[in-house]
Amino acid sequence: MKIIHTVSLALTLIMASSCNNKSNTTPSETVLEDNIETKTEQKMNILFVLTSHDKLGDTGKKTGFWIEEFANPYYSLLDKGATITLATPKGGAAPIDPSSDTPDASTEATERYKKDATAQDKIKNTKVLSTIDAKDFDAVFYPGGHGPLWDLANDKTSIALIEAFNAQQKPIAFVCHAPAALKSVKGTDGQPLVKGKKVTGFTNSEEAAVQLTEVVPFLVEDMLSENGGIYSKKEDWAAYAIQDGNLITGQNPASSELVADKLLDALK
Repeated sequence: MKIIHTVSLALTLIMASSCNNKSNTTPSETVLEDNIETKTEQKMNILFVLTSHDKLGDTGKKTGFWIEEFANPYYSLLDKGATITLATPKGGAAPIDPSSDTPDASTEATERYKKDATAQDKIKNTKVLSTIDAKDFDAVFYPGGHGPLWDLANDKTSIALIEAFNAQQKPIAFVCHAPAALKSVKGTDGQPLVKGKKVTGFTNSEEAAVQLTEVVPFLVEDMLSENGGIYSKKEDWAAYAIQDGNLITGQNPASSELVADKLLDALK
C-alpha cells in the first residue's frame, strides 16, 4: 500500500509540474508573437509630404496635390497596416488640385477618399514639416500635382529631410511631379542625389499635353536629366515606376500604385 501511495504521489507531482510548465510557456510565446507584431508595425511608419502651394503660376488658376497620387498609395499602405503621417511646409490644409477632382480623373481610390472622413480630416490638418524628424519614420513618400514645382523643389526643410532619410538608407518615393522635390537634394557624397541613378517623372510631352510647359517653373524630365539622373519613361500616361537603391520614382498619376507596391516591397 505504501508503494502504491508513493507512486500515486509521484505521478501527481509530475502532472502538476507539467501543467505549471505549460502555463509558463504559453505567456512567453504570446509575448514573443506580440513583439513580432509590434516590430512589423514599426517598420510601416510612413511619412507623406504634400505641397502647400495652390497657385498655378500666373494663370489665376489653382493647383495643389493630385488626389489619385495621394489616395492610391495611402490606401495601399494603410490596408497593409501602415501608420501614415501627413505633413506640408505650412501645415494645416493641403490644397487639392481641382483638375484631379473631376469625373475623368476619378479612380476607385479617389472615390474611397471622398467617402473617408478620417482621411479628409488628415488632409485638412497636416503637420508642419519643420516639426518632423526622419528618425521617427521608416520611409517617406511625396505625392505629385503641380504644387511641388513651386514650394517643395526649393523648401530647405524638405531638402534636408530627404537627405536625412537617404543618409539613414530608408526608402524615399516620389510620383509624377513630386520628383521636383529632388531638384536641390544632395546625396551623401555631396553630388545631386539623382546623379547616376535610374529615375523617372512627369515627361516633357505629358506637360505639353496639359498645355503647361510655359507655365511651370521647370520641367521635371529636364531637371532630372540635368542633375545627372538616368532618366527613362514609357509612352505618355502609361504606368511606369522605377527603383534604384532606396530611391523610387513614378512617371505620372497612373504610376502611383506601382510606386506604392515598390515602397511596400522595400519595407519588407
